[in-house]
Amino acid sequence: MNKKKMKNISWNEFEKIEIRVGTIIEVNDFPEAKKKAFQIRVDLGKDIGIKESSAQITDLYSKNDLLGKQVIVVVNFNPKKIGPFISECLITGFYQSKQDVVLAIPDKKIENGSRLL
Repeated sequence: MNKKKMKNISWNEFEKIEIRVGTIIEVNDFPEAKKKAFQIRVDLGKDIGIKESSAQITDLYSKNDLLGKQVIVVVNFNPKKIGPFISECLITGFYQSKQDVVLAIPDKKIENGSRLL
């Protein structure tokens, strides 16, 4: 078994990461992406608003599966240009296999924009 050495961070470093809950409100195909992906709009509440993300989650999720789904999102990364698209946040998930991503989602409804503490 390969164990990757984990680097510890301080509580102050962790507090810098803005992890919020949002609801997916729009999903579009992203044919320009190098790897199959969706362009997703996430409502992160009144204080943060709507942010866009590119997500390589097409193997396990359809566009209809994603609409209305709450997801856990990192909102304070620098925007990343992916082809003609600017990804403003990171929708979190876990690899189930080499390429299949399972979304990290809350198990109960939470107000959009709520922060992980």
